[in-house]
Amino acid sequence: MHICKLRDQGFERYAETWELQKTLFHSGLEAKKAGQVPGHSLILVEHNPVYTFGNRANWQHLLISDERLAEIGAEAFEIERGGDITYHGPGQLVAYPIFNLEPMNMGVKDFVWSIEEAIIRTLRHFGIESTRVDDRIGVWIDVGLSNERKIAAIGIKCSRYMTMHGLALNVNTDLRMFQHIVPCGIADKGVSSMKSELGRQIDMESVKEQLSMHFADVFSLTYKTK
Repeated sequence: MHICKLRDQGFERYAETWELQKTLFHSGLEAKKAGQVPGHSLILVEHNPVYTFGNRANWQHLLISDERLAEIGAEAFEIERGGDITYHGPGQLVAYPIFNLEPMNMGVKDFVWSIEEAIIRTLRHFGIESTRVDDRIGVWIDVGLSNERKIAAIGIKCSRYMTMHGLALNVNTDLRMFQHIVPCGIADKGVSSMKSELGRQIDMESVKEQLSMHFADVFSLTYKTK
């Protein structure tokens, strides 16, 4: 088992959690340089409305002006993860695993697969069947059908087997906010949420509990909170 610090940040502005991620990530890299073995952290959080751009993002996938961005109360950030543009906001559960993959004997592909697995198991607990799509990162519903839709996005950075950034699971997310972007650069697929799929408001604390539990199962974690 791997000891992991579980950090529930509640509702926190994106910029603040980003700084926390960078601090933990770079501390891990410095520990490795010093011949030490850095530990693991899992951050759970909800953010204010933001659009984040990965390091290969197409800025034309933001479909609104800076003025309109300000009108809807959203911010934009260019960040270190891979992938294109995505949205974070209230009602969405974001999880950032700041993991040291070396003692887990994992590469990036296995890491992403395991994140997807934790999401899939979480959704199944709530009665939502989901799956992966070949050559696309994330978790999807009704794959192969005309209404195929994405319910969780994943974008990570990995350096010397230290990871940062992570996943965004749409729980009670206002899906209208995705109309202002081409989500993850995929123009012909829809976006969904647990609320949309089940037709009711979902208790966020229950989702946090399930997601952290399935993370623990998939990654063989034992949590500490202090």
